[in-house]
Amino acid sequence: MTKLTDERQRPAGPLAGLLVADFSRILAGPYCTMLLADLGAEVIKVESPGGDDTRTWMPPTRDGVSTYYLAINRNKRSIALDLRDDGDLAAARELAARADVVVENFKPGGLRRFGLDYDSVSEANPAVVYASISGFGAGKGAAIPGYDLMVQAISGLMSLTGDPEGPPYRAGISVFDVMTGLHATIGILAALRHREASGDGQHVEVNLLSSALSGMVNHGSAYVAGGEVPFRMGNAHPSLFPYEPLPTADGELIITAGNDGQFAKLCQALGLPELVDDPRFARTEDRTANREELRPLLVERLRTRPKMEWFRELTAAGVPAGPINTVDGGVAFAEEVGLDPVVSVGEGDQAIPSVRNPIGFSATPARYDLPPPSLDEHGAEIRKWLASPDPTRSVT
Repeated sequence: MTKLTDERQRPAGPLAGLLVADFSRILAGPYCTMLLADLGAEVIKVESPGGDDTRTWMPPTRDGVSTYYLAINRNKRSIALDLRDDGDLAAARELAARADVVVENFKPGGLRRFGLDYDSVSEANPAVVYASISGFGAGKGAAIPGYDLMVQAISGLMSLTGDPEGPPYRAGISVFDVMTGLHATIGILAALRHREASGDGQHVEVNLLSSALSGMVNHGSAYVAGGEVPFRMGNAHPSLFPYEPLPTADGELIITAGNDGQFAKLCQALGLPELVDDPRFARTEDRTANREELRPLLVERLRTRPKMEWFRELTAAGVPAGPINTVDGGVAFAEEVGLDPVVSVGEGDQAIPSVRNPIGFSATPARYDLPPPSLDEHGAEIRKWLASPDPTRSVT
C-alpha cells in the first residue's frame, strides 16, 4: 500500500509502529480502534463479506454512505474475510499472529471455533494485547446480546432519565457504547505499557454493563455506599441547586452554580446580593434543601432579559452558564471558541469532514490521513502482505 502522506512532513503519532487487528463492529469496538488509529496505530478492519452492520444504518447519509459508519472508522484499512472459508480464515489467523493488538466484540467464546480466541492467538503470539468487548461479561451473562439501549435499561440509567412524572427515557446517544470503547482504549494502552516493561501480552476484557455502573458515578455510589436508590428528577441535580435549566425572557438557560463562591457571583450578577447571606441559601446543602424557595427568586430576575444576554453577562462574571443548543449550534460554538471541531480526513475528492479527535498533543498530534474505507477496499494489498514470508514488513 502507498501511504497518503509523507511521514517526514508530520510527526509520527504516539502509537506509530503498532499493528491493530480490528475484528469488531457496530460502535464500542470501532470507536476504540479509531482512537488508536488517530494516534498513529495501523488498524486493519476485518469485516464479514456483508460488512459492518453500521454501513446499513441510515439515514442520514453522505454520498450514499451511512454517516454512522463514517463517524467511527477513519484512518483504517478494510479487508473482507469469510471465516467459514479456509483461505480467509488462514489470512485472519495470520493477521492476528502478526498484530500487536487484537480487538473483538463477538459473543464471548464466539471466536473459539475459528481459532481466533485469546488462548489460540496468544499461543502463536505471546506478546499480543487482546481486547474483548461484550455486553455482560464472559460468565453467566455471556449469552445475552449486548446493545447499548438494553444496557441503559438494565443498568438503571433509563430510570434516571426523563421527567419525574413521565416514562423513563434513553440517553440521546449510545452513551455506554462510547464509554466502553474508551475503557477498552485505556485497558489496551495500560496493557501495552505492561508489555513494554515485561515483554508479556495479556487479555483485556471490558463489558457494557460494568462500564455503565462505573459511569453512573455518583448515582451508583448513592446506592452502593449510601443505600439510597436514585430516582428520576428531570433536569434537576440531586445534590446541587441551581444546576439545571432556568427560564429567561425568551427560553431556558443552563445555570450551574456548583459551589458557594459561584452562587455569590450569580447573586451579584442578578442584582440579588441579599440571597448570599440568607441562611436558607448559605451553603450548597442549604440551597439543595430549599430549592423550591430559591428557584422563584432567581427566575423572577432571569425572566427580565433574554437568555443570550444573561449568558454573556453570567459568563463574564464567572458563573457557569450556557444555552441549550441543537447539534449544529454545538459545533458552531466550538468553532467560536477556537476548538476547530471539524477536520478533513483524506485528500482530494475522497476527503470527508469529521469531528476532531478530542485529545491534543504538543508533539505528536492526531492524524487524519484515511477516510473511512469502503468494504474490502484494501483487501488485495493486505492479502499480499499476509502472504509475504517477512511478517516484520509493514503493511504500508
